[in-house]
Amino acid sequence: MTTLLKLQNVNLKYQNDKKNLIVLNNINLTVKKKETISIVGESGSGKTSLIMLIGGLEKATSGKIYFNNKDLTNLSEDKISEIRRKNIGIVFQSFYLIPNYSALENVALTLELNKFRNPNSQAKELLHRFGLKNRFNNLPSQLSGGEQQRVAIARAIAMKPELILADEPTGNLDSENSLMISKILFKYVAEEGSSLIMVTHDHKLANKSKRKIKIIDGKIS
Repeated sequence: MTTLLKLQNVNLKYQNDKKNLIVLNNINLTVKKKETISIVGESGSGKTSLIMLIGGLEKATSGKIYFNNKDLTNLSEDKISEIRRKNIGIVFQSFYLIPNYSALENVALTLELNKFRNPNSQAKELLHRFGLKNRFNNLPSQLSGGEQQRVAIARAIAMKPELILADEPTGNLDSENSLMISKILFKYVAEEGSSLIMVTHDHKLANKSKRKIKIIDGKIS
């Protein structure tokens, strides 16, 4: 399989009271196209920081990150933002929907920013696909947690990204909604051929991925 993402000797450190706080330590990781990977580890081990680095929301202290053989290391924030917007969908634990936008508007906005024709039509198709055909005009506050996460996933995949990053996508949900969200994610990547990197504390969910990676104190074990 073709390589989609590659991290070489990646480190992330923060300066804290004149001391270096090592968050990620010499990370080496290769992700193939259409591959599903779960990242597990204790709280504070560096899992979310790794997702943020891959998504271009955090900058590595040292090392190289390649996406589709393109070196992202020294690109400007604008260039990285463009690559992320077109190629990477991110799903967070806390949904991060725009509170005064309807479900439809939250999904359509991504398509509008990328100058898609008929963004509302495409957004409706996605929401319908995820069982939300009667929720188009509801604000996030009028949706259940499971419904909000489905809207967030629809927004993340609106551009048909090559890579989906999911940071504890079921962390705020009950067991029934967790199962539904996991089915949606894995069904989508199987049908569309996207790669999935998912951080989760749920070992049953982690075991659904083809590969499981454990991080301990900022290192891949």
